Amino acid sequence: MAYDSNQMDHTRRATLLSLLASPLTANAQAPYDRELPVPRDPNADSRLPNGKSQKDAIAKQNHEEALKDAGDLVAAAQELQTQLKKAGVYVVPVESVKKTEEIEKLARRIRGRLKG
Repeated sequence: MAYDSNQMDHTRRATLLSLLASPLTANAQAPYDRELPVPRDPNADSRLPNGKSQKDAIAKQNHEEALKDAGDLVAAAQELQTQLKKAGVYVVPVESVKKTEEIEKLARRIRGRLKG
């Protein structure tokens, strides 16, 4: 039989690959020794040190801050109304423009708390 170098190279490559692949497949089939961390449930409510619900405490704080901001908004709107009455028909004071910007800022803050 004639010597075929391509056949010999192919056999060597196949043998070498099978020797290299055998430890990899053995490791792939081995069970994991370590335990994976269990992901936290995002809907689970954590507790504060005093035992109260953290979500309830945050909701209560947001409600109180929204009430305070709403009171500030009402006061700013009343100040704007007073400034506009004093200014007259053709005059727009700079303070009135600044007051409208403050009112917008308060309204955005309240809306953000209510959405959040």
